[in-house]
Amino acid sequence: MSMRQKTCCFTGHRSIPQKLLPPLTELLEQEILTLYNQGIHYFGAGGALGFDTLAAEAVLRLRKRCPLMRLILVLPCLDQTKGWRPQDVKRYEEIKAQADKIVYTSTHYTSDCMQKRNRHLVDHSCICVCYLVRTNGGSAYTICYAGIQGVEVRNLHCKMPAFSEL
Repeated sequence: MSMRQKTCCFTGHRSIPQKLLPPLTELLEQEILTLYNQGIHYFGAGGALGFDTLAAEAVLRLRKRCPLMRLILVLPCLDQTKGWRPQDVKRYEEIKAQADKIVYTSTHYTSDCMQKRNRHLVDHSCICVCYLVRTNGGSAYTICYAGIQGVEVRNLHCKMPAFSEL
């Protein structure tokens, strides 16, 4: 299997309702373990707030019992956290410190650096696990691009319990 055939990327919304975090985290961990057991060992995350952070932290937790699991951060630019809240920057730096590999797609912020990051994630993956509830924005663009590239997409939103069940 090539590196791409062993790689999964993540994309999803930055804002996730608080009450959805526990069930989404559980689904995400189940999905990562399923993929790992199918031979997917590399997991690429884009370093954004929200779902990217949730996914990266899940990989880091599961990596403790899955010796071949690797977290690859594909970051849009060196100054991605400019304007972030201090607690979010701290969390981001903690994830970066534990990543197995970090790739920057641009040195500084540009109007297309996020799109370059998203395309890089998809171009180096055979599967994309996402949390997508809206049809607009960066995550929707990334999922559309993944479809064009023939990358399998698994949307965890479709597996989530309805709000009334939470």
